Amino acid sequence: MNPPTSSAVQTKVAIAACFGTFLEWYDFLTFAALATYFGVLFFPPDNPVAALLASLATFGVGMVVRPLGAAIFGSLGDRIGRRKVFIATIVLMGVATFGVGLLPTYAQVGLLAPALLLALRLLQGMAMGGEIGGAVVYLTEHAPANKRGIYTSVLQLMGPLGIMASTFQIVLLQGWLSDAEFREWGWRVPFLLSIVLLAISLKSRLALHESPVFAELRRGNGISRTPLADCFRDRHTLGRMALLFFCISAGGSLLFFSSQVYSTVFLKNVVKLDPREAGSIVMVATLALFPLTVFCGWLSDRIGRRPVLLAGLLIGFVSILPVFQGLLHFGNPALERFHDTVKVELRGGGCDYSPFRKAATDCEKVQELFARKGVNYTLVPGDALAIKVGAGDTASGADTAAIERALVAAGWPEKADPARVDRLMLILLLLIPVVAVAAITGPQTATLAELFPARTRYSAVALPHNLSAGWIGGLSPFFVTLLSVQAGSALAGLWYPVALLGMASVVGLLFLPETRNAPLDR
Repeated sequence: MNPPTSSAVQTKVAIAACFGTFLEWYDFLTFAALATYFGVLFFPPDNPVAALLASLATFGVGMVVRPLGAAIFGSLGDRIGRRKVFIATIVLMGVATFGVGLLPTYAQVGLLAPALLLALRLLQGMAMGGEIGGAVVYLTEHAPANKRGIYTSVLQLMGPLGIMASTFQIVLLQGWLSDAEFREWGWRVPFLLSIVLLAISLKSRLALHESPVFAELRRGNGISRTPLADCFRDRHTLGRMALLFFCISAGGSLLFFSSQVYSTVFLKNVVKLDPREAGSIVMVATLALFPLTVFCGWLSDRIGRRPVLLAGLLIGFVSILPVFQGLLHFGNPALERFHDTVKVELRGGGCDYSPFRKAATDCEKVQELFARKGVNYTLVPGDALAIKVGAGDTASGADTAAIERALVAAGWPEKADPARVDRLMLILLLLIPVVAVAAITGPQTATLAELFPARTRYSAVALPHNLSAGWIGGLSPFFVTLLSVQAGSALAGLWYPVALLGMASVVGLLFLPETRNAPLDR
């Protein structure tokens, strides 16, 4: 069993770990919440769809480099101690986030703006990679053995709390400021305020002592000189790292980003809700994560980690696609009816639109228009360009004005009608993936630490978790958007998280062990 720790120290550790992780998520997810604004602020404005995807890709790049941060800081955490790395990661994240608030825009400095944004995003991603593994290990190594699930579940609340704080602040700013004022300077406020949170978090972490498990390793000369290499040499550890990558972390990150990040993008850009209303609806649904996550952590202490984790994976697998279909149905029934009753057909050659370059042919210009307007269409090979909306031919060329008039005449709504939006049903639908997220994240912190031996725990947790969360979960909003654009259907990209959640469920059913009450000092 792990070395004893007083309840006062445990409380102090929990507060410091949670506040720091809150700051990490607040910083990280403020960027995601403002992705639709960054598209026009930091990227060339002549292609809105490409700008949005470039903004989402920049968010994703921060996720991609998380494994690099995990490898660097994880190895340091196993060699020099959890506490020192715990402090370094929060400083790096806070400084990088504050820097985003000072950046010039594309209109001011051209291509230097997205380059600077990308550089700061890379630093954020590296800090995030080291922070998540460190917080998991540090907090769990201080937890009482028979209450690790509920004790460490509070760490997972910092993600939704960071989202809520970020979203609430942005909603307030958008309410107080005009759209022009928010685009000009209001978006900077959440980033600049992060420096206050950094000062508070740094003070709380400087007051902490080293993890008792690591202190015991150091006294017994049990510290690994090459922890990352040791992880790959040990087949048992390597197998559990693979399990973490393909199952627990993949499932949790996919559900988190689908329900908390992409849902906002979907409500704004596909359902066509007012941005402030979309953020408010997601924020209300997010409130349920707090009691549900703690409950699932407590439940895993009673019945085990495995059944709770598997329940979350399976609920997510079967619900993601129906939930997003329901968001469209109850958020913009006129648009759903248009998709169901009006067949839009695009016929022509050279129809190879890519959001990463400017449309070159007339057919690609029409594809770009449909992508920007959120119009589902069927692409039919042909020679002469022809667009059909409903029963008759609309145009024989790329006359976008005529195409838009035909879409409107056929019932296509440019915005969701506020009187037809069923807000209660939207919230209830979003609660379904929230339950799945809670079932995974509640026992996740304890499970991650319980899977691995103490001498390589930081590295073994941080690398696969950040690889999965960064490369699978973090890039999911980008891939979902990209696949939807290329398929000509707003819902087509959601098969990406559905397929991967199915894989995670199968892996979990076959290989996930029970780790409740496993000793941490072994």
